[in-house]
Amino acid sequence: MRNAQLRFFASAPRGMGKLLNKELRLLGALEVDGGEGGVRFSGDLEMGYRVCLWSRFASRVMLNLVTLTAADQDALYRAVRGLPWEEHVPVDGTLAIGVTGRGAGIDNSHFGAQRIKDAIVDRFQAREGRRPSVDLATPDVRIHCHLHRDSAQLSLDLSGDGLHRRGYRVVAGEAPLKENLAAALLQLAGWRSIARAGAPFMDPMCGSGTILIEAAWMAADIAPGILREYYGFLRWQGHDAELWETLLDDAKSRREAGLRDIPVISGFDNDANVIRKAESNIRVAGLADRVELAVRDVAQCRPSSDPAVSGKHGLIATNPPYGVRLGDDAGLFSLHSEFGRALRAHCPDWRVAVITPRRDLATAIGVPIDSEHELFNGAIESIAFRMRVPARAGESEAGASVEEPAQEFANRLRKNLRALAKWARKEEIECYRVYDADLPDYAFAVDLYGQHAHVQEYAPPKTVDPTRAAARRADALAAIRAVLELSPERVHFKMRERQRGTAQYERNAQTGRRLKVHESGLTFIVNLDDYLDTGLFLDHRPLRAMVREQARGKRVLNLFAYTGSFSVHAAAGGARTTTTVDMSRTYLDWARDNMATNGFTGVQHRYEHADCLQWLAQSGEEYDLIVLDPPSFSNSARMEDTLDVQRDHVDLIEACMARLSPGGVLFFSNNLRGFRIDAEALRAYALRDISAQTVPLDFKRRPNIHHCWEIRHGG
Repeated sequence: MRNAQLRFFASAPRGMGKLLNKELRLLGALEVDGGEGGVRFSGDLEMGYRVCLWSRFASRVMLNLVTLTAADQDALYRAVRGLPWEEHVPVDGTLAIGVTGRGAGIDNSHFGAQRIKDAIVDRFQAREGRRPSVDLATPDVRIHCHLHRDSAQLSLDLSGDGLHRRGYRVVAGEAPLKENLAAALLQLAGWRSIARAGAPFMDPMCGSGTILIEAAWMAADIAPGILREYYGFLRWQGHDAELWETLLDDAKSRREAGLRDIPVISGFDNDANVIRKAESNIRVAGLADRVELAVRDVAQCRPSSDPAVSGKHGLIATNPPYGVRLGDDAGLFSLHSEFGRALRAHCPDWRVAVITPRRDLATAIGVPIDSEHELFNGAIESIAFRMRVPARAGESEAGASVEEPAQEFANRLRKNLRALAKWARKEEIECYRVYDADLPDYAFAVDLYGQHAHVQEYAPPKTVDPTRAAARRADALAAIRAVLELSPERVHFKMRERQRGTAQYERNAQTGRRLKVHESGLTFIVNLDDYLDTGLFLDHRPLRAMVREQARGKRVLNLFAYTGSFSVHAAAGGARTTTTVDMSRTYLDWARDNMATNGFTGVQHRYEHADCLQWLAQSGEEYDLIVLDPPSFSNSARMEDTLDVQRDHVDLIEACMARLSPGGVLFFSNNLRGFRIDAEALRAYALRDISAQTVPLDFKRRPNIHHCWEIRHGG
């Protein structure tokens, strides 16, 4: 069979068909045809072996055996049994059958595989009196059948196992990138030509080292299948061991020659345990003295100090975390922004390749995107982004803590901090706003929560170039860390879009991390990662103080209570009872925790899981102090109707006043910009606008942060 002309089929992950097609042509395959899903080609047995050994992109390689015609399953059984399987399967060996498609009356792949297996082993039993056994994991011979109507294409799986399994990955990270996908990323980035020029390579978020190894093997001309001990042809009856050994010897010689002239390749990660995994894999890959590894943060992304590559512009390729498998979305924008900032500061004119399923994170890097290519990491749809870092006009000052573009922002933040810190200490406040879009180019809100910063960026308009916006974001986050003297994990970043419905309360991460912060001698639990809002509205601080001052001996009702901060202040002020109402069980539980943390437990503190309007209509109780702080708009599925505070505020206030005792007070607040209270419809009550008195010092730059009224009985 060595010189016979054979037909093959090589499969590839989605998005890699064109790369595989071109690769097969370069390997010398003939009649190459196809792309997405796989490529057909022809050649001799050596070509089939060569593709198994040298293809960086193929998943499997099939040798076409025969195409049968079968109208039904019985006809298929007879046709398969009639084939000379003794030429392929050792009688004392093992086999496995795989079936794809539908045809010959077979709709179930498992049943189809069973029927074909029966045909093969029944032939052996009849001829030899014994038969091969089944091994689904590592069979001696793996047979594949593709059914289509009355046609059955039978093939021998030469690869035996997925060719992406190179044999060097002894340990994997939490979200591993398939080896052939890493090779595709490098190919799309032009790594071969960059390596030939002697330019360096770097992966600043290297994980278990897959991209590093693929880059080194590609640069050193190392066959991707050289370490594999298992192929589907090694115990195939038609296997040509001498031919295979010749190909292996040639690959080993090429490896030895290639490693003598490999460019500088370096990788780092901020997790020492992950670096240890990478070291293990790199050692098995035969690259222990060829790849530089270090424990380093992405902010320290900078070229190798090796003089051999000084001044050369190389390639950075990486697979950053994106939250799908790792499960933690907090800080991802900050991470990508910091990555981009480091690139612009230390790697001008370098090429960059990033693979991620999230376009928003790629844009957050803040480096111009040259091209995109859709790829798949298993079932996860991803995009390979190719970028080039802009050339830097001049060198930045060595060791500067803040880059020049954010200097004005840093100065304003520092000035605000000096002005507010003394006031905050005097007022026993550790949670306050230190910056709120003071400069038009830096549309951020920066809040301090003890030793943590909660940073929200007001989403830029679509007219703003996303690359420039991302670069500015990276510079701003670096300035925040420098001025506030905080480590990266203490800076919590979110993008704040215009809110719709209950957006501010919806979960956008799953960390479960909680902090305890303090205000006027009280303790509150906040979560700076999982929701857009943190659990403590900072602009309501003066109103909470008013509630505390007036609560002694009173029955207090807290509507749309969120996490119960007004209830805590009321209880601290000596309220006789508190009733906390919200339609979210999550926030009611949070309110209970806030109350219990401050020692306020017992039957005098009630919690009602309900739609506030419905609850007011059904409740017959009377209250002396009511806090009404509804969202601007809500279309929660738990409500019978939508809530629009502009449209519905009269009904809300009327319902509250029906439950307010004579001489009692209702505090009505909302944060709808442009809200207008209907004083005419509410003329039966005494309304006093206390908005100015309830906006705290740290929000004076935004006096319209909320609107607030004190409402009593009597016109």
